[in-house]
Amino acid sequence: MKKKISLLTPCYNEEDNIQALYSAVKNVMQAKPEYDYEHIFIDNHSSDGTVPILKQIASQDHHVKIIINLRNFGHIRSPYYGLLQTTGDATILMVADLQDPPDMINEFIAEWEKGHKIVVGVKNESKESFMMFTIRKSFYNLINRLSDTKLIKNYTGFGLYDKQVIDLLKTIEDPYPYFRGLVCELGFEIVKIPYVQPQRFRGITKNNFYTLYDIAMLGITNHSKVPLRLATMVGFIASLLSLLVALVYFVYKLLYWDSFILGSAPMIIGVFLFSAVQLMFIGIIGEYVGSIHTQVLKRPLVIEKERINF
Repeated sequence: MKKKISLLTPCYNEEDNIQALYSAVKNVMQAKPEYDYEHIFIDNHSSDGTVPILKQIASQDHHVKIIINLRNFGHIRSPYYGLLQTTGDATILMVADLQDPPDMINEFIAEWEKGHKIVVGVKNESKESFMMFTIRKSFYNLINRLSDTKLIKNYTGFGLYDKQVIDLLKTIEDPYPYFRGLVCELGFEIVKIPYVQPQRFRGITKNNFYTLYDIAMLGITNHSKVPLRLATMVGFIASLLSLLVALVYFVYKLLYWDSFILGSAPMIIGVFLFSAVQLMFIGIIGEYVGSIHTQVLKRPLVIEKERINF
C-alpha cells in the first residue's frame, strides 16, 4: 500500500499564485509515483478570485481538496486548523506565494523516510527586502533569548510533520496556538534544512504590522514569563533609585537650605519617565491577560462554509 503525503496550503487573496503553486507541487509529486498524495487548500474567506480558481482546479484533479472558511479567522487559526484536517502519513505545510520552494518536498520526504518525525526549512538567507529580513531575524533572536523552550531561528512553519506529530497536535485544545513553538515543545528531534527564501512570486504580502506584532506577542506570551519578571525587577529597582534620589535631595536641602532650589524640571522628567515605564509594563501584563482570555473562551479554530473533494 502506498504511503500518503498531505500538502497543506493556507491562502487568502492569492489568485495570482494559486495556479503556479498547484502546478509546481503536482510536478514534484507526479515524479514520485510511489506515493499517494492530497493537496489541501484552506481559504480564509478570500475576496478575490482565489476560490473560483481553486474550484476549477479541484474539478479536474481529485488530489486537490478545498476548505472554505465562513469568514476570515486570522493567520494563526486557519493554517493550524488545516493541519488537523490532513490524513496523510506525513503532512507538508507550505505557503501559497511560492516563498516556500516546492522542490524542497523531495528533501523533506527523504529525511522523513530515514525515520525523522519533523523536518523543517530554515531560511538562513532571503531575497525579500533587507529591512524585513533583518527585523524578522532580530525577532527570532529576541524570542529565543526570552523563551523557556529553545525555538528554531528563521523558521516560518514550512516543513514536514509525521502523522504522529499531527495526532499529538489534535489532542492539544488551544484556541489560538503558536504552532512554531508547539513544534519545539513536543520534544521530537528536528531536522533543519537551510534554504534561500525566494521573493514572492506575484502580488503583495498579506502580512502587515499588526499580524507580525500579533505573531511576536503570541510567541512571547505563550513561551516566556521573562517580561512579567522583568516588570517586577524594574519596578523594584526604580523604587530603590527613587528612594535614594529622595534621600540625596533631602540631605542636600538640609545642608544648603537657602541656596538649593529644587525647581520643576526634575519632577516633570521623573513623572514622565515613571509613567512611561508603568504604561509599558501595564501593556505587557495586558498581553498576558488577553492571552489567558482567549484560552478561556475556547472558541473553535475555524467554522467551515464548504468542503470540496473530501
